[in-house]
Amino acid sequence: MARRILWALLALAPATIALSHFAHVNDTVMFVLAGAALVPLAWLIGEATEHAAEHTGAGVGGFLNASFGNAPELIIALIAINDGLPQVVRGSLAGSVISNILLVFGVAQLAGPDKAELDRRSLLTQLGLCGVAVLALLVPVVLGYTGSPERHTAVVASIPVAVLLLALYLAVTTRNLRRHRQTEREEAAAGAWTLPMALGVLGVTTVATAFVSETLVHSLDSFAHAVGASEFFIAAVIVAIVGNAAEHGGAIVIARAGKMKLASEIAISSSAQVALLVTPAVMLLSLFFAHPLPLSFRWEEIAAMAGAVVVVAFMVRDGVSRRWEGALLLVVYLAVAVGFLVAGNR
Repeated sequence: MARRILWALLALAPATIALSHFAHVNDTVMFVLAGAALVPLAWLIGEATEHAAEHTGAGVGGFLNASFGNAPELIIALIAINDGLPQVVRGSLAGSVISNILLVFGVAQLAGPDKAELDRRSLLTQLGLCGVAVLALLVPVVLGYTGSPERHTAVVASIPVAVLLLALYLAVTTRNLRRHRQTEREEAAAGAWTLPMALGVLGVTTVATAFVSETLVHSLDSFAHAVGASEFFIAAVIVAIVGNAAEHGGAIVIARAGKMKLASEIAISSSAQVALLVTPAVMLLSLFFAHPLPLSFRWEEIAAMAGAVVVVAFMVRDGVSRRWEGALLLVVYLAVAVGFLVAGNR
């Protein structure tokens, strides 16, 4: 029954896109519509990834979900750069790393079986990448507190950091995927989609998710005024959660199916991909815009990312998922969100 409802709700995506382009609907209403439309899209990305993983294994499947799921995040960031909203971009990127590590992984542990086996080596590798990214970002962060965070010096200092993070991500991810292909020989279950069909559905759904996410970003300002929250909080919490709805929904659906290895790969590898691929890519692409984006994150964002990495690394070190740990991660994420709310704008 639930699956039939989700299939039917996929009609919300074209309806939202059509209304945003051909009708004059209140922005707050459009925000709600776009948010609702992302739910079935996230479910479909999870479905397609699960079918793809039948052929590729959990590690490659998690990488595919992170890649397709983070495409909207990249598009959202570029739209915000074009609109001259650097704080929104940095907030959404940092919030994405934090929400995937704490919120998505936490909910996945609660939804999945207790004491399920995890791929300890792969998860610690991804978390290690996030930790390296935090250390590398300290240079532009310091520059952001010794003058204007948007000044040219901060932009120049961000370029080698972005190149370093991209090179590191590509090298480590290539090696990690090669290991998964060698150790995860999967026989597709009966009724599984073919790999081309699963990848095709992922591609189409990602495009639809990008359009819906664009509508949501353009209606965020009205929503922010309606709830009375700061631009920083909206970016780091609401935009981050909504922009990563694909990973959120996909990881939870897959965890409920008992596939915690794949669910954990989706959550953690998505954070690593945002930190070492999406963030530097956005920075380098911003050089073609009127106002390039320096990676001068706030200290609150850097501290929250570092803390999230340490907490989750401590939890996955034994390679076992536990529901109480999932609940603890949700409490930690709630504390971070409250901290961002209190911090206000820079």
